[in-house]
Amino acid sequence: MSRGTTARPSARNQATRAPRHGASTVRGNAGRGAHGTVKQSLGSATFTPGPNASIGTGRPTAASQAPDARINISLPAGESLSITRRQLLIGALGIGAVVVAGAAASAVSNEKKADSEVDALAVNKESVFSISDCTVLDSAPLSLAGEFKMPYGTLVWANSETYAACLLPTENSSPLTQAAVLSLSSGQYTVVLDGPHSSERGFDIYDVRCNDQGIVWIESNCYTGEWRVFQATLSRGVAGDAKQVDSGNGDWDVPSITVAKSRAFWQVMPSTSGNATSEPSALKSAAFGSSDVRVDWQSNGRMSTSPYSTGDAICISPRSQASSSYSQLTLIDAESGAMRESLTLPASMRPLEAAYVNGRFSFTFDSIYTYGEGLASLGTYAPVSNDTGGQWFCFDRNPLCAPAWCGGNLVVKSTRTVAGVNLSTREMFSLDCPDDCDNYGDFLASQGDVNSLVTYLGMSTNEDDAYTLVRVWTA
Repeated sequence: MSRGTTARPSARNQATRAPRHGASTVRGNAGRGAHGTVKQSLGSATFTPGPNASIGTGRPTAASQAPDARINISLPAGESLSITRRQLLIGALGIGAVVVAGAAASAVSNEKKADSEVDALAVNKESVFSISDCTVLDSAPLSLAGEFKMPYGTLVWANSETYAACLLPTENSSPLTQAAVLSLSSGQYTVVLDGPHSSERGFDIYDVRCNDQGIVWIESNCYTGEWRVFQATLSRGVAGDAKQVDSGNGDWDVPSITVAKSRAFWQVMPSTSGNATSEPSALKSAAFGSSDVRVDWQSNGRMSTSPYSTGDAICISPRSQASSSYSQLTLIDAESGAMRESLTLPASMRPLEAAYVNGRFSFTFDSIYTYGEGLASLGTYAPVSNDTGGQWFCFDRNPLCAPAWCGGNLVVKSTRTVAGVNLSTREMFSLDCPDDCDNYGDFLASQGDVNSLVTYLGMSTNEDDAYTLVRVWTA
């Protein structure tokens, strides 16, 4: 499994996402509030730059003067190299090497200067506690409010207190998958997409999300590498007319998607190989039922995580504007597209997931670092309070998805169960799994701060009665 791929029970023959982390070292996000034209290579729609869209900068130029006069060659950061035209003609190769060396030295100097100016998160080891420091409760403070059976292999995502989006496997080869909306109160589900909107051979529904107001989904072609983003309004579990808002090919990763308030969101990143590797990544959105696309954020480099919905905002992890070696957790207001908050992680640390729960950023690492003080371990990190300079908690198990928050508890997917931790009292609990469930156990479907927590697992010991069990928990 490649780094950045979420471990999750999969719908039959669902395609595997490309890794989210590339080798791009292009410098980070440009200034917010800029206006300009966004490159059409980001997709097929016409885009409106949002408050965080970036614009490029001019290139250095060389000024030519009289034959024996001196030539000033501009270098980065306002520096220059002064030589005569004769020197340039006689020793072009050597002078060229000097220019390159000067530019490289200036770039390194600027990078170090930028690093020194970045206000990155610093947490010492003494400020971090983990699972071993917690008291394990005999029973969970969450009550089981509902259990619903879905077709075996169903994937579930809950970005609403009312509905969950479901990707259903089928018994046929065409289509491979369908999209459904599950009522979290009644347990009834409605198939809203009985197949892909695209009519060409090879397209199937790849991913889906919904809330009370709308639905967004991805259709991907396994033969050509093409993908398309669709969205529609949703009323009482019934989808409106589909609107295609973006498309791309194998030069771009299949987008990751989410929903918040009245808008669909998708994140587009260039593939680590192909013709678009130097293009920026972008978070885009569109109001449900509209074809008008807004670019909410651009990052000159691949973003580290998929977009995470808090219900009224989106958490992303672009490269820092000051230096591309830093990931900047960023909270985007869903309605306006403006940045609400940000938190910069230590240099060269790339989160697997980024979240925003109970008024604070949380993130996961699937790597162990030899630096970073209290943030060096793998696991899920969250501050005990909104003060990031205080105590921190690390759920020091290999992270499998982003956390949620329910009933005053940080909720994470553990090795086999879904676990909750009260960060203030340092008390921990697990949600019991039914006997004879699949090896992966319970999986967390909810994101953000929720009153109703959604989990699901596979029950397949009886081949004649295999199913996915969706469970709803309340505090």
